[in-house]
Amino acid sequence: MTKPFAESCAQNQQVILDVLKTLFIEPGEVLEIGSGTGQHAVFFTEHLRHLNWQLSDLETEHAGMKMWLDEVEHNRIKSPLVLDVDMPEWLLNNKDYIFTANTTHIISNLQAEKMFKHVGECLKSAGLFAQYGPFNYHGSYTSESNKNFDVWLKQRNPESCIKHFEQIESYAKANGMTLFKDIEMPANNRVLVWVKEQVP
Repeated sequence: MTKPFAESCAQNQQVILDVLKTLFIEPGEVLEIGSGTGQHAVFFTEHLRHLNWQLSDLETEHAGMKMWLDEVEHNRIKSPLVLDVDMPEWLLNNKDYIFTANTTHIISNLQAEKMFKHVGECLKSAGLFAQYGPFNYHGSYTSESNKNFDVWLKQRNPESCIKHFEQIESYAKANGMTLFKDIEMPANNRVLVWVKEQVP
């Protein structure tokens, strides 16, 4: 098996890192949803040495991820977990941070709703969920390229689509999270940052 390589990770990892440096400030535990090849985790943990990173994805992705992990010389990345948004429970809690990149537009609207349920259960009070990818606003695409990308997504899988910010926000609120930041990124992407409401 050849070690997998995701060109999109290589292209966006530096700009995402620059944002995460301003968000994931305190030492803590990060859960990454949909880690894919594992490239992001390897790159980010080289620079964010105060964080322990938990990989997760469907089991089919784990062999490739482990090829990336075999080259890592520190112990701050944990072996990947099998996580699927359709699982009834993830049995994880007290995560300081959760991160996901380019997953929300791949899954269906129902699965995105389930993802926020899991995130709400996994995050500790005042924890942050950073969500990278393209989003629509006020019922419209933010660019012609995003419109074309959405057509391509639906041709691959009719359940996939760029999600509407307003719908995503409703999922967050239903699971005890509010918008902390909405950060503009290159190539018509965003980082939406949700904060878990503190329990009195």
